[in-house]
Amino acid sequence: MPLPKYHQIYLILREQLQEGRFDQGVPGEHVLAGQFNVARITIRKAMEMLVADGLVSRRPGRGTHPVHPATTAPAPKSHPAPPRHQKANLTGLLENIVNMGLRTSVRVLESAVVTATPQVSEALRLASRSEVLKAIRVRSTDDGPLSFITTYVPASLATFDHAELQHKPLLMLLEEAGVELGAATQSISAKLADAVVARELDVAVGSALLSVTRVVFDTLERPVQLLQGLYRPDRYQYQLQLSRVGSIDARVWVSEELSAQFH
Repeated sequence: MPLPKYHQIYLILREQLQEGRFDQGVPGEHVLAGQFNVARITIRKAMEMLVADGLVSRRPGRGTHPVHPATTAPAPKSHPAPPRHQKANLTGLLENIVNMGLRTSVRVLESAVVTATPQVSEALRLASRSEVLKAIRVRSTDDGPLSFITTYVPASLATFDHAELQHKPLLMLLEEAGVELGAATQSISAKLADAVVARELDVAVGSALLSVTRVVFDTLERPVQLLQGLYRPDRYQYQLQLSRVGSIDARVWVSEELSAQFH
């Protein structure tokens, strides 16, 4: 049995709150009702669940705001390089990106220099309120939209423009700008489509999508790109080739190659 609409919206808003999307305040019921194409009572039920979870506070005349848990001042963070066993060799990844670029078309929805959020600053090891190039693109095949990709690059490396983003993969543009790409870390999970992503990928709001988060490093192990990709699982497949290594008593599986297939 599918989840009630208000519960789907609750899950989507909860994800967005966890991403820091509403630091300036959650949109009002009227705005959200229009985004999700539902009645305001449906939004109100979702909001009540968020309040019950302690994720937002609602005050008459002041709107709805995220509730940030009280924390003590953290110790200064060091940023060691990611462990080598978590890194992906970029050779196969670059080949796959080039192949995808040849077989798909891309539409750039947004390309602008913005102030990095705390989450983006941490991933790219940037000082607070540093500037980054934020690009949002939708990639499609002949069958329709495939992925909704949001990428962030330190502004100092963003020497390319909107038109170039429409015709070349971002990693290729970074290489052309003189960046020597080294390795990447990547995590894969699932995420629900919000109203904007659902419209661009031609799926229902609340549909499950494959979520890929990737940080790309240069040869000096400095982060040069953060990618947050949402893929339609019916059109995209991610494959990882594994091999057994180690002695008989302590064998483990390790990855040898990363690839992706889409249709």
